[in-house]
Amino acid sequence: MISLTEAMRFIFFTMVNDIISDTITRIRNASLVKSQTVFIPYTLLSEQISQILEKEGFIDSFQRHSKEKLLLFLKYKGTDKKPCITNLRRISKPGLRIYSAHKDIPRVLNGMGIVIISTAKGVLTDREARLQGLGGELLCSVW
Repeated sequence: MISLTEAMRFIFFTMVNDIISDTITRIRNASLVKSQTVFIPYTLLSEQISQILEKEGFIDSFQRHSKEKLLLFLKYKGTDKKPCITNLRRISKPGLRIYSAHKDIPRVLNGMGIVIISTAKGVLTDREARLQGLGGELLCSVW
């Protein structure tokens, strides 16, 4: 029989094919149970997504916990602790990549939400990509 820490280590370090979906799911699940923190696997892409979420005010902060993990501090509003992230949805998937020119980037809730886009200049929000005239792969939408 394995111990609880070994089981948690196994769950955390299992191979994940789609890092973006795994990151989004972990954030969404932690937000639903009103957890203050959540660990996600460290990749450059997950760090860039976390930077955007922090800059746009969806999370409080994040820090690199170890070589393999990022620690995100989730943000809640009000006394009833409503999550700042109402919806977090993957757009482009490994089986069906969705690309968009800068003129065709969708608006989320008339600008109240954001779309995170992977462009040639890095990972940007929809507003930044439109401003710079860059298109790319639509990773996820947040509101």
